[in-house]
Amino acid sequence: MSLVERSIHGAIQQLRMARAPVNALDPGLCQAITDALRSAVADGARGIVLAGGAKVFSAGLDVPYLLSLEADRNALLQAWEAFFETARTLAACPVPVIAAMAGHAPAGGCVLALCCDYRVLAEGPFRIGLNETQVGLVAPEGIQALLARVVGPHRAERLLVAGHMPDAQEALSIGLVDELAAAEEVERRAQAWLAALTQLPREPMLQTRAIARRDVVAALAPERIDLDRFVTAWTHPDTQAGLRAMLARIGK
Repeated sequence: MSLVERSIHGAIQQLRMARAPVNALDPGLCQAITDALRSAVADGARGIVLAGGAKVFSAGLDVPYLLSLEADRNALLQAWEAFFETARTLAACPVPVIAAMAGHAPAGGCVLALCCDYRVLAEGPFRIGLNETQVGLVAPEGIQALLARVVGPHRAERLLVAGHMPDAQEALSIGLVDELAAAEEVERRAQAWLAALTQLPREPMLQTRAIARRDVVAALAPERIDLDRFVTAWTHPDTQAGLRAMLARIGK
């Protein structure tokens, strides 16, 4: 079974992450998303919907997998690089990409959404955000910039320092998501937003979009992620203890 399921809706392609149960982002899923995005563009898609599962868009990085790598620094670097390559592919995609989130989007799931042009989240108790400090991690400067881009610097600081993940209504009110919809309507609303864009004069729209999104691409430049430093922090005993405690709480 494919880790990313593709469906075609006219000029729009939908890519659904399909790694049960919560679309945890291991290198295999990250590579599948990257490849699917590139294939959709090569096939002439004029817009892309990135969807996840019911109740969980993506739970973020596959923490049990990463912990299983223990002190294998090369393997850790490769795993994190696969994730950031996916984020960069989303950010630099030459056609609009919409995050259709029918459920929670913590940590890495939120990062993928922040790399998209537009975010639709399901109404209800669902949450989205960067909760890194709650498990002993520091979000790289470039990732913090992505959040500040959509909610403003001061609010981003408050969210990041506390590791707070707003619920759907708060996320809408602060601009972290662009639209709320009933869970069963999330993908339809994402497709409708893209369809409206495809009616505009194509080249002016795409060129304007490319200019407006230069800062998204720049935020993910290697020097603003500093992967070596991030992986060093990942292996710190405090971080490892926080991650293992988190897994114990959620019953992994």
